[in-house]
Amino acid sequence: MATKEEENTVFDVEAANVLTKELRDVFASGKTRSYEWRITQLKSIVKMCDEHEEDIVDALRQDLSKPQLESIVYELTMVKNSCTLAIKELKHWMMPEKAKTSLTTFPSSAEIVSEPLGAVLIISAWNYPFLLSMDPLIGAIAAGNAMVLKPSEVAPATSSLLAKLLPEYLDCSSIKVVEGAVSETSALLEQKWDKIFYTGNGRVGRIVMAAAAKHLTPVVLELGGKSPVVVDSGIDIQIATRRIIVGKWGCNNGQACISPDYIITTKDCAEKLVDSLKKELEAFYGKNPLESKDLSRIVNSNHFSRLTKLLDEDKVSGKIVYGGERDEANLRIAPTILLGVPQNSLIMKEEIFGPLLPILTVSKIEDSFDIIKSGTKPLAAYLFTNDKKLKEQFLMSVSAGGVVINDTTLHLAVHSVPFGGVGESGMGSYHGKFSFDAFTHKKAVVYRSFVGDASVRYPPYTLGKLRLMKALITGNVWTILRTLLGMS
Repeated sequence: MATKEEENTVFDVEAANVLTKELRDVFASGKTRSYEWRITQLKSIVKMCDEHEEDIVDALRQDLSKPQLESIVYELTMVKNSCTLAIKELKHWMMPEKAKTSLTTFPSSAEIVSEPLGAVLIISAWNYPFLLSMDPLIGAIAAGNAMVLKPSEVAPATSSLLAKLLPEYLDCSSIKVVEGAVSETSALLEQKWDKIFYTGNGRVGRIVMAAAAKHLTPVVLELGGKSPVVVDSGIDIQIATRRIIVGKWGCNNGQACISPDYIITTKDCAEKLVDSLKKELEAFYGKNPLESKDLSRIVNSNHFSRLTKLLDEDKVSGKIVYGGERDEANLRIAPTILLGVPQNSLIMKEEIFGPLLPILTVSKIEDSFDIIKSGTKPLAAYLFTNDKKLKEQFLMSVSAGGVVINDTTLHLAVHSVPFGGVGESGMGSYHGKFSFDAFTHKKAVVYRSFVGDASVRYPPYTLGKLRLMKALITGNVWTILRTLLGMS
């Protein structure tokens, strides 16, 4: 239990300054650089997940009423998988990477050394508060950094649990947890970090980037956006709708950065799609989804009000074709489908981040590309089709952080590809080795001996030296020979 004095301690700029100095001193000692330290921390995270699975699931239930399956599969298991991969591959990741050299530097050898950045700051999000705290933390540990984790205050139970468990299982001199809200985050952002990793919305992302710019600190911004789903005709509509549902409502009831935000389909296909969505939603969540134990609640009253405002706009409220029921006392909104909402409505202007799914219709499916490109670049884009040419057009025309064909959200679980945004959906990426790379400086190293010292690079400069240097830099062996023989 915390003492009264600890509970009343104010975390301000001065406290943040002391904290960063402590971390820099630890990093300077070389403690976090060793393979043994990194592996010990990673194994301890796996142990923490195993020994406190019930506590973590309970915290997620308190914060979001998150179903047990979603908590275990999409948060706990993914964290453990990230650790397991890092433990298995870390020696290989840490090894210097051999690089080719040229005639210009002959004789020489070169390599790329992965060097930890130093003291890094990780600011997490509330929607997947365990996963989005631990996944970047795993990358920062694997890379050999000292760090501060700032969990989201919007998920207080998970934040409190992380603040309790991490010092018990990890090296608390190198890995710190700071709880709090705006003032604590602002105090941390005042400090000079070697990298800031932020997951959240674009508004706060701009604040983070502005603060980082004062110190020329690099950032990774994992943001969001309006992730579209394009549904072509001639597909298995039942499988498509099931995969859309699990990506939308089966991922924290739409409160996920890569959740399908809206659907675009042809006018001919829209009716069949809506009918299939209705049928499958009822099969998954029952006739009264507000009572379903398989749907998360809305995180808090502010977000409930925001979603209600989107739904109650005059030009939108009459477009509901399924759902729309609400329970404000329990912060629950049923899965809701809207058909034919205007593109200038609020629901189409901002990221929905909730259980509402608008469907737009076009005359031909290729028209969907222009709708997508008229907005900012999304974090994810999804296409359901059997048409090879349409797949190619989609990949060429639509810029997004990630693309999935004939499914939704699954790229999040593929560690061999980077996860991150583009444009306003974010910058930088992580997952698997990309997490290690996100917290690493790739240092170029060239080795030479004292053999083979050529006078051609030293003054006094002559026309012959100029010709030979030009030939060496171009790397053309024939030109070099011609120059040495005085033929050019």
